[in-house]
Amino acid sequence: MIGKEDGVIDVAIIEDNMALGESLRKVVDSMEDARCSGVWTTAEEGLKKIDAFRPDIVLMDINLPGMSGIEATALLKRFLPEIQVIIVTVHREHKKIFDALKAGACGYLIKRSHPAEVREAISDVRTGGAPMSPEIARRVVEAFHLPPDTDPTETPVELSNRETDVVQLVAEGLANKEIGDRLNISIETVRGHLKNIYEKLHVRSRTEAAVKYLDSVRKKPWEK
Repeated sequence: MIGKEDGVIDVAIIEDNMALGESLRKVVDSMEDARCSGVWTTAEEGLKKIDAFRPDIVLMDINLPGMSGIEATALLKRFLPEIQVIIVTVHREHKKIFDALKAGACGYLIKRSHPAEVREAISDVRTGGAPMSPEIARRVVEAFHLPPDTDPTETPVELSNRETDVVQLVAEGLANKEIGDRLNISIETVRGHLKNIYEKLHVRSRTEAAVKYLDSVRKKPWEK
């Protein structure tokens, strides 16, 4: 579970539509366990402030002036991997949303989402979830059927049986608490397994772990 010592989630917003940015700020500040640490209209400005404030979650627009939200997400996950990114976008940008998820975003919100949906998405991410529509989930699954571009000489990753159980449930979109309940283990144990999984798969996010694991276990049609 993410959050500061006082139990409050710090949420930053990068959104070039000032009216929408302020609307999102009000939604975040209306939550008992969350607060907005700032709203910025460009990725360039936002990244500098985020580096200083170190929020828990960033609500990230995709279509920004200058650097895109996808590029900004990739930079955040590279240099500040502990920060979770929720993409905020319009309804039909499916490919861009998928690209953002590949860059390390943990989920997404539609710009016209009801305030309750925004609060739910933030709470979901806090507990390790990944808010995502069936359409985007389907695109993630479709990506597993693309020809692999990995090096065939690369040494196969060996996960323990329990780590395999955990990453499979991550791929199904379960949060840490749900994984713990399903496997009858504590949330701290789930986090420990995830840390080992990230190290073994050389990834920085739940989405990357799920994609890389499922790609590694893709079977031929005649294999059972």
